[in-house]
Amino acid sequence: MSTHHRPSGAFVGASWSALLLGAGAFLAGLWNAQMPLNEKGYYLTLLLYGLFSAVSLQKSVRDKVEGIRVSNMYFGLCWVSTGAAILLLGIGMWNATLTLSEKGFYGMAFALSLFAAVAVQKNVRDSSAIPAEAA
Repeated sequence: MSTHHRPSGAFVGASWSALLLGAGAFLAGLWNAQMPLNEKGYYLTLLLYGLFSAVSLQKSVRDKVEGIRVSNMYFGLCWVSTGAAILLLGIGMWNATLTLSEKGFYGMAFALSLFAAVAVQKNVRDSSAIPAEAA
């Protein structure tokens, strides 16, 4: 018997809204920032890398829980990648010539984006795990 339940429309909407809000705010901040283009590229790359690694980590953890084989090397790389993205953002913020409020803004937008990406991926997986006729 499956324990999967289709996520509610409200949770799906909230997840997508949080992802768009977090990533959109981060990107709007970069667009308007008074920093060199290469620094903007660094933060953009970290956002994309962080989103990908967080989704990959969530999928790997869920696969393991459901008994789907995940190699230890890939599982470890997912953890290292997610940690590296967060650490690199922290290092970038530490060294950035931004006000504390700007640093906090980027940190919170980044964290919201990663969390929301995991929630969106969970919703997609939960929705696809339920046969169409059972929904």
